[in-house]
Amino acid sequence: MDVVELSCELIRRASVTPADAGCQALLAQRLAAAGFRIEQLRFGEVDNLWATLGDEGPTLAFLGHTDVVPPGPAEQWKSPPFEPTLTADGLLRGRGAADMKGSVAAFVLALEDLAVRRDWRGRVGLLLTSDEEGDAIDGVRRVAELFAVRGERLDYCLVGEPSSSQRLGDVVRIGRRGSLTCTATVLGVQGHVAYPEKAVNPIHRALPVLAELCARDWDGDPWPDFPPTSFQIANFKAGTGASNVIPGTAEVQFNLRYSPRWTADALIHEIEAAFSAHQVRAGFRWHRSGEPFHTGEGRLRAAVRETLAHELGIQPDENTGGGTSDGRFIAPLGAEVVELGPLNASIHKIDEAVRLEDLRALPAVYAGIARRCLPP
Repeated sequence: MDVVELSCELIRRASVTPADAGCQALLAQRLAAAGFRIEQLRFGEVDNLWATLGDEGPTLAFLGHTDVVPPGPAEQWKSPPFEPTLTADGLLRGRGAADMKGSVAAFVLALEDLAVRRDWRGRVGLLLTSDEEGDAIDGVRRVAELFAVRGERLDYCLVGEPSSSQRLGDVVRIGRRGSLTCTATVLGVQGHVAYPEKAVNPIHRALPVLAELCARDWDGDPWPDFPPTSFQIANFKAGTGASNVIPGTAEVQFNLRYSPRWTADALIHEIEAAFSAHQVRAGFRWHRSGEPFHTGEGRLRAAVRETLAHELGIQPDENTGGGTSDGRFIAPLGAEVVELGPLNASIHKIDEAVRLEDLRALPAVYAGIARRCLPP
């Protein structure tokens, strides 16, 4: 079974997050047959797989996920979302083709090649979760906590997220901003709109501090390799439905994507202090998705560059753009983390697809990076 056939087998399994739908069992069977040690780590409703080969020396882990986002209206797809379709223009279409069952299939083919040709020294592994597209609580976050407790060594981590823009390998991620979300409940006093002196309008009270936070230059000088920290309001809810009632509360949800200039604790302090300075009474519920991470120059970045030049004849743009990935949970373990995968133009969309040419090239790219990180 080649990389296209394996990708098709994975797409057929409707693993809408947090379901795995048998993907990891299929892959574990293949890797066990190749000599890998298989460890299945289930937390709550989430399946996680840790497969390793080798003992002594440094460890390189491929990191991916088997869950996918919901397909949306199936009737809007050119073909059913969980029926993999090879198109006349050289695409494999189906939910998860690019994000990221194609990369996962390529990981497995690369690992099988590494198992056959032991021209490397150390340990290679595959870490998969079914909780990347959802809450990301019982997936790699929990596995990383377990690894930290038992002293599991990870030196290099290659994440298969779809990083590429125009052609395979033109963009790799060498880090990500942190993500912090808040739901703030602003407290007022309900009353009649004709008697505002007898009420406190929480919308009016919230707007000045929110405007200040939106306009703020959070970083000052740019942090090298990182986009600027951003503050974005995602939701604002208030009102009783009546046009003559000042509401008693207003709820606003906002998110910060932040550079290493900040920590979640520092941002929380700054924002709650701003509300207090404007004399806005509010309650705050904070969700920490992950701190920022950055991989400096080292063996992994060098191996990625050398492999992409050798296999694809391309020099990548190395940056920290985009959203978040599960690499944020592995980086604190001390691993160098880089993200490399297929084009991201269609991810999470109707008719998600991956180029067959790119899919067939990925196993050699991934195996080449592993060999350059783990020389004999």
